[in-house]
This record gives sequence, structure tokens and C-alpha cells, in this order.
Amino acid sequence: MLHGSQLARLLGRWDAGRGVPDYAALATAVRGLLSDGRLPLGVRLPAERQLAAALGISRTTVTAGYRLLRETGHVTSRRGAGSWTTMPGGARVGAAGIWTASPAPDMIDLGRAALDAPPELASAAAEALTDLPRYLGDVGYHPVGLIELREAIARGYTDRGLPTGPDQIMITSGVQNALDLAIRLLVPVGQPVLVESPTYPNALVGFAARRSRMVTYGIGEAGWDRELLLDILRQNRPRAAYLIPEFQNPTGHLMPVDLRERLPAAAHAAGTDLIVDESFVDLALDIDEMPPPVAAFDRHARVLSIGGMSKTYWGGLRIGWIRAAAPIVQRLAAVRVGVDMSGPVIEQLVAARLLAHAQTVVEARRARLRRQRDVLVAALRERLPEWRFRVPAGGVTLWLELDAPISSPLCRTVEQDGVRLAPGPRFGMDGTMERFLRMPFTLPEADLLAAVDRIVRARGELDRPYRRSYESPALVA
Repeated sequence: MLHGSQLARLLGRWDAGRGVPDYAALATAVRGLLSDGRLPLGVRLPAERQLAAALGISRTTVTAGYRLLRETGHVTSRRGAGSWTTMPGGARVGAAGIWTASPAPDMIDLGRAALDAPPELASAAAEALTDLPRYLGDVGYHPVGLIELREAIARGYTDRGLPTGPDQIMITSGVQNALDLAIRLLVPVGQPVLVESPTYPNALVGFAARRSRMVTYGIGEAGWDRELLLDILRQNRPRAAYLIPEFQNPTGHLMPVDLRERLPAAAHAAGTDLIVDESFVDLALDIDEMPPPVAAFDRHARVLSIGGMSKTYWGGLRIGWIRAAAPIVQRLAAVRVGVDMSGPVIEQLVAARLLAHAQTVVEARRARLRRQRDVLVAALRERLPEWRFRVPAGGVTLWLELDAPISSPLCRTVEQDGVRLAPGPRFGMDGTMERFLRMPFTLPEADLLAAVDRIVRARGELDRPYRRSYESPALVA
């Protein structure tokens, strides 16, 4: 349940003025929070008397505001039990993933927040071929992965302050495969799960495929509201919670240490397993020392950390992993046998060799992303000053708040001019996030500047009155 003070903090300055009744302004403000993903879906609202006291208004005004929200389908109430936030028509995943056909050669594709391959990959692949003969004498099925790769990844966790052995690591076919296996193990069909809003679109698709009942937690401009997140865990008791604490996709926020400390204990008390996505953990751009992993504070084997090589190294190298307690890894391996048996041996050997060059690769990636981010930030501030965003200290994306709820039409318009973007609704539940847009800074500076120029033109097109055009019919003979 939201406390009155928590909702009041989310609402900020909600009084519309200009002759709008207070109850209507309150309902409009709540709808705005829901549509922007800042107010969770499925959360119980404060009692009318409590919210009235927190806002300094009459209870009658709150009662009328709640009634208006019920009429528009944004609140559902049950006598004696309270009122819950909803969306008209129910909450659904906005799109079935973010796959699109391969772009035309001259398309600036900013729909995919990923980098091209590092130069070290070719030499790592050549070195891996010398390792391959060791494995040719067996059948090639390794459900938990090759030992040398598991050892390399375990060392990485140990270096981050989380002692880890290879028996706590399972290699997967990318991060999405890791998430799918975790969902299959932890979440029975139809059970509730907690997801951030906004969040990674393909995670929403994975939970939707399991017919999970998704409870959302809105990430605001300042990141995670600690007490609200912990309250939602305690009240909803989801079977699993999917979180991205390192440079959250798409907002770029970095979870503070004190929340990392409290999350595992709160999850254990609620009977919730935490699926922690660490895909961007190596891409700190302005931070000298990263906070400890969430799993470093886990005392009850409640945290499954997932990661991979797609974001830091190359998406074409389909290598991911899960870090968990050794018995859980064995259970995951049993689940995997019914999915894909095991990952390809040669790719795992390439990954192990590439990780030997990790320091060189990661430093080069960070320097490149820092330059590209700063170029994109400067261009947006100059050309689109009315758009709001914070500069992330890591990761690969900006999360832009637009000057109007135009994300989807803007993306459709600018694609006709050769720029592909992922609109805000892809990152939330159906009907939300139209005021937001994700823009990665993974492409070269020249492409980013050209993309901004075309976005500016597309934004201007949306302000022009629509004129129907007529074309002469084609001659058919």
C-alpha cells in the first residue's frame, strides 16, 4: 500500500489551477503518473483521509478524485478493502519484444543498444581453435558450461568482492536465455512478479510468456524510492522480482549501496527470489569504484545474478551466465535439459579467451562510450532544449522525457527519414511511457549527430497540420 506521504511526494505540484476543480486536477495528476510509469500498477492507494491529510486538502476532494479515476478505469475499488491502480483495459506488455528486420544499409539503427565487435575478438577466436581438440573426444554436452569459462567468470565476481566458485556459475546462450531459465525455475505459471517501470522489453516478454501477473515499480528521476520498493515487496509477495541495479536499462540509474543491503533480506521475508540483471556492470563511465553486487548481501540464497557478454563485448557472441548457490545451479541445469541441452563449445572457448583481454577491451569500450555520450548530450541540449534527461554515469543509453506524449508517432516519422528508435511504450506496460524515448549512444559520433538532425526535423513535422495528399492512380494496362 502507498502511504499518503509517498503518493504526495510522487504527485509533487499537482494543483492545475486556472479554474480546474481540485478533484479533477488530482485525478489528472494520478493518471499522468500511471501513464509515465512512475506510479506502480496494482498498488493499493492511500485511504482518502490519509491522502487528504498529506496533501492538505479536504477528504471530499480526494473522494471525488478517486471516483473520477474509477470512471476512467485507472482505479479499481472494493468496499472495505481499498482502491488499486489499474490501466483501462488491463495491463499488458506493450510489444512482443524489440525485434525488427535488418535495417537498410543507410539506416541509423538506434533501436539496438549494443556495440560492434572489439578487434580482440578475431584473435580470441583464432586462439580458441587451438583449445578445441581437448573437447572433440566427448559428446560435447555441458549443461552448466565449460570449466575454464566458469572459472573465469567466477574470478570476476570474486574480484568484485563476492567470493564465487565455478560450481556457482552456469553458462547460458546469452542473457535472455539466462532469464528464461530463471523464470522457468522460479515462477510457476500465472504467479505474480515484480518488474521495474521502465524496464528491458524482452524481460517483459519473457514474463508474459509465462502468463505472469506483473506488478510494476516506477523508477523516478532520482532512481529507486527505497521505502516504496520495499513496501511493494512486502505487500505483494511476488514469486520473483526482476531488477537492473547497474545502469538500469533504460534509465541509466545506479542502485545505491543501502538499498542493495536491504533488498535480499526484504525479499527473503516476502518469499521472493531476486533476478538481478548485471548486463551493464562493466560499463561505468564516470565512477571510479562500483558498489558491491546485490548478491554480496544475500544470506538466504535468494539472489540469482545474470550477466553476459552482449553489451560489453559483442551481441553476436551468445554467451550469458547465472551466478547462484551451487544447488540452484544444479536445478537450473536440470531445467535446461528440456530447453537447449547446453551451449556451443566453440563459442565458450572464444569467450574464455576474450575474457583474458578484459581489461584492454573494457577500457577501450568505456572511453568510446564516454566520448559518444558527451557528443549526443551536447547535441540534444543545443537542438532539443525542451527535452529533459539526466546524464548517466554508465551504461549505453539516455532516457529522454519529451515535451509531449509523442514517442510512438515520432519514432514512426523519423524512421521514414532513416533513423530507427525504440519508443517509450516498449519499455513499460501497454498505455504507458509515451512521453519517453530511449536513445543509445553506441554508434559513432557522426551517426549520432545525423540522427539528432533528423529527429529535430521529425519533431517539427509532428507540429504541422496534417494535409491529405492525393496521387494520380497508376495506369494499369
